[in-house]
Amino acid sequence: MNAPLRPRQLVLALDHAESFAREDFLAGPSNSAALALIDSWPDWPNRIMALNGPEGAGKTHLAAIWAEASGARRVAARALTEADVPAALATGALVLEDLESGGFDERALFHLINLAREEQAYVLMTGRELPASLRVDIRDLGSRLRAVPSVMLQSPGDALLRLVMVKLAADRQIALEEPVVNYVANRIERSFAAVRAAVAQLDEESMRQHRPLTRALAAELFRDSSDTMP
Repeated sequence: MNAPLRPRQLVLALDHAESFAREDFLAGPSNSAALALIDSWPDWPNRIMALNGPEGAGKTHLAAIWAEASGARRVAARALTEADVPAALATGALVLEDLESGGFDERALFHLINLAREEQAYVLMTGRELPASLRVDIRDLGSRLRAVPSVMLQSPGDALLRLVMVKLAADRQIALEEPVVNYVANRIERSFAAVRAAVAQLDEESMRQHRPLTRALAAELFRDSSDTMP
């Protein structure tokens, strides 16, 4: 008689509060210019600025730091309408997040830039693409976007990558020992997005199996062909 199958342990997909406080931002060569821009406000070279870089590079964290300091409202670019523009600029500062080609109302953005200039409001745009690279049909909007200065965030170096892994684990109230951090960091893509996904995978598998977060567990999840660990 076959033994009964043991039910697979399910793990609830719970949201984990990631800290976006200034003291929790991990600075390094890849983001030093962007952090300097945020810290230099209101002495910006232009009242409308942009932060650009790959997914997970730290744009959201830096925007949150600036919003806290400036009292800025935060609006997703895809949600902005012409009717929303005056209210969006009501505090004199706005974060316009995730500005991507084809993902926003061109007339709304054109109105936003013009009104921000008129009212001398501050606007911080974030996105993966440079403002000058955004594809738009309104010629005057394209001209205005090309005039927006941008600061780029780069992919992180190894040391910063490991620090971010430890921080994201701490946000989930778990501790990663150095052998685990080093093992995983050597086997994932060099990006903050990959680090976030790896930490989530480690946490969820640890809970599912009721096992501690050890190098052995990491090896099961991230083993590659060059790994000689028994």
